[in-house]
Order: sequence, then structure tokens, then C-alpha cells
Amino acid sequence: MDLPRAVGVTSVAIILFTVLASFVCILLLRRRSIRCVFPSPFFLRSDDLQLCTTTLRVTDGPEIDLAESPASNKAAVALYPRRFTWPEVVSATCNFSSPVIGRGGFSTVYLARLPDSSLAAVKLHYSNNSERLHRAYYDELDVLLHLEHPHIVRLLGYCDDKEDQGVLLFEHVPNGTLHEKLHNTESSANALSWPRRISIACRLAQALDYLHEGSELQIVHGDVKADNILLDEGLNPKLTDFGCSRMGFSSAIARPPLAMTGSPGYVDPHYIRTGMVSKKSDVYSFGVLLLELVTGREAFDLETERKLTIEVGPMLLEATEERATEIVDPRVAAECDVREAAAMASLAVLCLAENPSVRPSMAEVVRALTEQQSSAKRLAVKIMIKQTRESLINVRNLFF
Repeated sequence: MDLPRAVGVTSVAIILFTVLASFVCILLLRRRSIRCVFPSPFFLRSDDLQLCTTTLRVTDGPEIDLAESPASNKAAVALYPRRFTWPEVVSATCNFSSPVIGRGGFSTVYLARLPDSSLAAVKLHYSNNSERLHRAYYDELDVLLHLEHPHIVRLLGYCDDKEDQGVLLFEHVPNGTLHEKLHNTESSANALSWPRRISIACRLAQALDYLHEGSELQIVHGDVKADNILLDEGLNPKLTDFGCSRMGFSSAIARPPLAMTGSPGYVDPHYIRTGMVSKKSDVYSFGVLLLELVTGREAFDLETERKLTIEVGPMLLEATEERATEIVDPRVAAECDVREAAAMASLAVLCLAENPSVRPSMAEVVRALTEQQSSAKRLAVKIMIKQTRESLINVRNLFF
């Protein structure tokens, strides 16, 4: 072999060796860095693992998008909801002697304390040896297992050890129901502010839009009302009670025998006439709820048996600013922008249309309310500036 060829072969060999050695070094370094970032599970104590799962169960953190989350987050979220044993439920409720915070037709809700001292709500279903009630418990559980939204009450776990008693464990939402906040407060000082009402309506609409279009299966709640909306520490809404919900269809289904969906004052008249429940049934109930937020009146008066939609119906035919001042809740009239009230009333009219096909979708409702919420935030800033100016004037008059 001549000298130039030998030099060329040697050079190529040296280059290949250098590239191969560099590649091996990079692999080794990456493996070392992975070991540094993720410690061996043998260094984790059992109480550390318990603390991690407990924190996940009771912390109301930001919504996690499983489609975009890393595998570690998916595994962590998959731990809950979990199955509780009957002794765990009995211990959490002090053998069901803890305070009762809610009642239903076939259920009782107890305030519970979990082993980590956090509070929870335990919903005890009674089947009374009824196959239909027994199936209703599993239907509600099946729906809840598919849900993950910041404005829907979070399921922590369940217990089905007893054949005649099913248990659902939820996060504890401390500020009661929207019905209590709207109708059990007479003074203006304790009433829900106008901007807060718009915020509640917007976030509840987002939750319903998620059920209808954003969840894994299309879900109709079936019983949207102020009593089924809980308020957290910041007065943010959380939709609850999925006992009347239906899932897995795109348009409408006939109601099953002996089952009635909805509550007086909120029930879609089209459903009453035809027995068909659909996403637009939720839209109708949401329209009634909008009227409650605007007027401060109950959807159904038990004493007079009058519906809110009938009381304010004639005024809603002309959703003008003048008409809005006649129906707006007197407790928030001073801070309410009549243009926003008129817009809310107009949106309610659309949701309450007799023909379900004419009603807007919840996605369209969300867009309309988002604009109103932005306007309400500007109004809140104006009120704050006005109050600050008045305070400064009072201070000036005091000293000068």
C-alpha cells in the first residue's frame, strides 16, 4: 500500500473512532444525569409515598390536561379517585354521627375527616333493595369517573362494599350552595356582588360546555339548579349532584320509566311534553339560573307555586335597559350596570326558547358571558376608584 493511501485510511479510522467514542460518552453522561434527576425508589420512605398521594387527593390545584401531561403526571392522577373500604368510611364519619350537610331523596351527605385531617363530603346512597336505585348509584359513579374540571366537584373516591348502601366521597366545598347565598341573605352587604354573579354564571357555563362537548363522553347533567352549585372559599362555583345525568349520546334520549329529570322551576317544558332530554335541556335550566342571578328571586316559589319564568316573562319580552332596572335584584341595583343586566336578560330569553333547536349551545353562552365578565371587571375597577376617591375626600375634610 502506498503512503498516501495509508494516510487516508488511517485518518478515516481516527475520525470514525472519535465519533464513536463521543457518542458513547454522551450516552454515559445522559444515563448519569437521569440517575441524578430521578432518585432510586429505594431512597423513598413509605410515609413519603403516603404524603404524596394524600396531597394529590386534597389539594385543589390547576387543571391537568392528561393529553399533554408527562407519563409521571398521568400515573399520579390515576391514583384518584380510589376505592375506600367500609371501615375507612365509618371511621371518616365517626360511624355516621358526623354533621349532616346535605340530604336528597335517597341519600344523605355527611361531613367527614380523612386520615390526613382534611375534610371531605361523604354521600351515602340508600338502595332500599331497589334494583333501580342500586343502578342509579353506579350510573352516577360512572359519570363522575369521567370528569375532571375545576368547576365540577371533585370525586375523591367511592365504596361499594355494601349491597344496599353505596358511598361517594367528594372534596369539601365550604361556602354552601348558590341557593343559600342568593336567597338566604336579605342585606345588601352580604349579598353576592354583581361582578361575582357574572363570574359564577360564566364559570358554570364553562362547566356545562365541558360536559356537553369537552369531556370524554357527551354528558347531560339533567338537574342544573342553584341548590346543585356549591361555592368554594373564593365563591367560585362547583357543579355537583350527577344523579340525573345521562352520558354517551349526541342529541337526545327518552327518559326511562319511573325516572324524572330536573327540579320544579328548572325543568325544560319540551322534556315534560315529550320525555326527551338533551343538552338543550341543560341550556334551558341554565337560562332559569341566569334569571335567578339577575333578579335574586327563587326559580320556584313553594308558597305560591309560581315559576320565576312566568313572573318575569312579560318583562323579558322587551329586554331593554328600562325593563332590566325593573327586574334586577334591589340588593345589587346600585352597582349593577343596566346594560349588562339587559344583556344577561336577553341571553336568558334565548336559553328559555320554547323550541330547543333555537336555544344557543353552551359554547355560545360561554362566549357571550365572557364578554360580560370583562365588562364587569372594568366596572369593579371603577367602583374601587370611586370608593378610594370618596375615602380621600373624607380624610381631607377631616383634617382641613
